[in-house]
Amino acid sequence: MLKKIQDYSLGRHIQKRLSERDFSQRNTSLRSLGFLIDESLFDNFESLYEFGTDLNLQRKDIKQLTFAETRKKIPTLRHNQITNKEFNWRGEIHNVDAREFLDYPFDVLISLYIGKHKYLDVLVAESRAKFKIGFNDGDSRLFDLLLAVDLKHP
Repeated sequence: MLKKIQDYSLGRHIQKRLSERDFSQRNTSLRSLGFLIDESLFDNFESLYEFGTDLNLQRKDIKQLTFAETRKKIPTLRHNQITNKEFNWRGEIHNVDAREFLDYPFDVLISLYIGKHKYLDVLVAESRAKFKIGFNDGDSRLFDLLLAVDLKHP
């Protein structure tokens, strides 16, 4: 029962954020880049920093937030990670690193996940990024650009 309430709340969060989105800054120059990553599909995080530096960005202007279904019990130095347990039954996010990432006004946000994903879709909708890029069958309401690229076999 709580799962259905949470799913409904997540959908309402997406709808609310979509109606509030400001498109006026969409064509600004690239000075900051964010990556929202599904860890089950992608784990080469260093290559994303290299991609950003190829675009003449400094490492400090490139940020990453990763999503994992469950947090591993082994100690890790990884910050900027969120799990499905950090969404309450009302669909609200309770993770300080994720809130900081989502509140940052990136010039471009690239979401590295496939299709529709209820938690990652909420994160994209909550993001204050000016231009959002997604992949393969993503929710077209959330993204400004969808790329048909196979993330599993690049």
